[in-house]
Amino acid sequence: MSAFELVYWHWLLLGMILVIAEVFIASFIFFWFGIAAFVMAVLLLFSQPTLEIQLLIWGVTSLGLVVLWNILLRPRWKDRTRSGMASEALKGQVGQVYEVELDPSRGKLRFAVPILGDDEWRFLSHTTFSVGDRARVVDISGNTLVIEKVG
Repeated sequence: MSAFELVYWHWLLLGMILVIAEVFIASFIFFWFGIAAFVMAVLLLFSQPTLEIQLLIWGVTSLGLVVLWNILLRPRWKDRTRSGMASEALKGQVGQVYEVELDPSRGKLRFAVPILGDDEWRFLSHTTFSVGDRARVVDISGNTLVIEKVG
């Protein structure tokens, strides 16, 4: 027995501190160290390894969970939204012209469903448009869509 002994509730407390720390430090690493501490708490309910063995098991479990997360689980959790990818989200979308300016190659386009948080966008084109024309987005210029006629 070593001079300092860790018992199951020490590991429970460490696990709770690490999991709560994850809320404030968004790295998703402390979470796995906290889970490993919970594993150690359960292990200590059934056996009493030495302090060195406890630390070794905790370290190996933590490292294993982090590796497992990074290799197997994390790639499947990729953000599948189009947030941050304005060009990819808008190109190819079809909408309807609902307002034309004095220059009929400029105006406003409306989509059936909001795209990137808005269903109405300003447009410009190399051809002229009338209200009611359907148009496809081919590019983006700042906050303005570059469109072409559909059909």
